[in-house]
Amino acid sequence: MRDFSYDRADNVGAAIKSHVSGADSAYIAGGTTLLDLAKLEVMRPGHIVDVRRTGLDRIERLDDGRLRIGTNVTNTDLAYHEDVTTHYKLLSEALLSGASTSIRNKATTGGNVMQRCRCSYFRDNVSPCNKRDPGSGCAAIDGHSRSVYAVLGTSKQCIVAHPSDMCVAMAAIGATVSVAGPNGKRDIDFGDFHLLPGDTPWKEHALASDEMITHVTLDAPIDGAKSHYLKLRDRASYQFALASSGVIVATEGGVIRHARIALGGVGTKPWRAERAERYLVGKPATADNFGHAANMALAEARPTEDNAFKIPLGRQAIVRSLTTVTA
Repeated sequence: MRDFSYDRADNVGAAIKSHVSGADSAYIAGGTTLLDLAKLEVMRPGHIVDVRRTGLDRIERLDDGRLRIGTNVTNTDLAYHEDVTTHYKLLSEALLSGASTSIRNKATTGGNVMQRCRCSYFRDNVSPCNKRDPGSGCAAIDGHSRSVYAVLGTSKQCIVAHPSDMCVAMAAIGATVSVAGPNGKRDIDFGDFHLLPGDTPWKEHALASDEMITHVTLDAPIDGAKSHYLKLRDRASYQFALASSGVIVATEGGVIRHARIALGGVGTKPWRAERAERYLVGKPATADNFGHAANMALAEARPTEDNAFKIPLGRQAIVRSLTTVTA
């Protein structure tokens, strides 16, 4: 057994104060990632701050049309919220495609944004892993690298894919992550929150070590748009994506006037295919144009011998999603 201290905070200020006072502190809400990694001794927090009673469990429609989600809103509550099922269908679909009902009932919005990778080399606490032990190497590059490994945004230091379905949907929608710390509050664009591995794969996000997420605010819905999340995986439930696609498309007279495309399972972060989006705007909603956009989205893919199949699979996910929303 490894000793740690525990504190339950009743507001954000108290949570931040407790966090900075402890050695190797960690915040906990649902605990669906932290507890797993602590059991494996991949994470070894000396002080845990429980933030479940900080009041950040509301979903609010703002005057400008955006939707503000408290960090402690559970995946289940978010997936079934009326504003989400009505205006952000792909987010509801993404959430309901992930994990099991019992995990969704515990997992929180903030925790899902901070979800760590599912690489077996990272989690075995033995293999070389630059995320866990900077400078030790990446066992996946020359080892087995099929299901949870990326083809976009990889580096010589790390090739693992980001695991979250929810984050793919939020990348397509556009969002802002609000954080608080001892130096005050600030907002981070969702597209800038998750970091590419580059030469520092242990730096996974733009959150400072003494900050906590308080809200995620979704961009206002696009008028007349339809959205869809498609997840392709080895089995139909309780499995991470081999490739997934979240799309939002608005058409007028059969011509695309707005398009957003995000990918999961293939990128080291939730992957926004902006070049493909720009190509589609002003084009007819045809299979040929969808195929060309899909090729553009995966054009810079760098696969391993084990996961090269993800390139055609990712293309298929994009084409099928775009076809669904324009049918």
